[in-house]
Amino acid sequence: MSADPSPRRSPVPVPSDRAPAPTARPPGLDLALLGLAVVAVSTSAPLIRAAAAPSMAIGFWRNALALPLLGAAVLASPRARRELRHLAPRERRLAVLAGAFLAAHFAAWVPSLSFTSVASSVALVATQPVWAAIIARWRGQHVPRQAWWGMGAAMLGTVVLTGIDLSISPRALFGDLLALVGGALAAAYVSVGAEVRRTVSTTVYSTVCYGTAAVALLVVCGVGGSELTGYPAATWLALVAIVLGPQMLGHTLVNRVLRTTSPMVVSVAILFEIVGAALLAWVAFDEVPPLSAVPAAVLIAGGVVLVVRANPMDPAVAGAPPLE
Repeated sequence: MSADPSPRRSPVPVPSDRAPAPTARPPGLDLALLGLAVVAVSTSAPLIRAAAAPSMAIGFWRNALALPLLGAAVLASPRARRELRHLAPRERRLAVLAGAFLAAHFAAWVPSLSFTSVASSVALVATQPVWAAIIARWRGQHVPRQAWWGMGAAMLGTVVLTGIDLSISPRALFGDLLALVGGALAAAYVSVGAEVRRTVSTTVYSTVCYGTAAVALLVVCGVGGSELTGYPAATWLALVAIVLGPQMLGHTLVNRVLRTTSPMVVSVAILFEIVGAALLAWVAFDEVPPLSAVPAAVLIAGGVVLVVRANPMDPAVAGAPPLE
């Protein structure tokens, strides 16, 4: 076999030198895949509720059990095997960093539910689009005013649906801080992932990312004493459903569209997860969603439209510099 002519860059089909502008309109196919990803991640909360396992253990298993599926995909593809072997140090480092951010997101947000109300936790972790926009601005990208309005409308829809817990206590404030950090970490995860996806395929990136997250969460489970086995059969079935749905169809499709769709657009669209989870809880647990679900869905949808339709800068100057 001849030497790789570009040993510092993975052999992907069409490498991109610039990241998409924060409000660049994604292709129709990727927009549809993003919609499917949102539907998939909407099943996460109901499935987690059905699983009788510690929260951190669920985070570990959803990443660990995805690895055999991704590993099989890599082994079945000579191109993916070659790409994984020839990952440049920078690409490998950023993929590992994205996995660390994903694990940290789980480790921050999930415990927040034990310290503050579900409404406050969901509303604060939903600040992810704002953090994604701040990261874009920090990297020198232009975020149009219309996009800020769209993010505001989408987050207002979240607040309308979840409400705001105004109770103040040291314990609740700590939980609120964890949820806020969880939103920032989620934005960092998709932002770094978008950088890696410019030159690395979805399968290889997801394999490295989920593998890193699984190892990190295994350490967290060990330190916290979370039980990883001994669950009833129904819990293992729920874990398998979490892997196939929220993880593989959800997170992995998000990784797929990050090549053409900015982290900010992805983060705003994922707010639909809150509405979807409420509807699924209605079906699965007979929890009738509040009347506010309708205006909340309208606000979130309007926010997504505003962000996607915001005029980005000229593509020649809109791309962000590479992360190092």
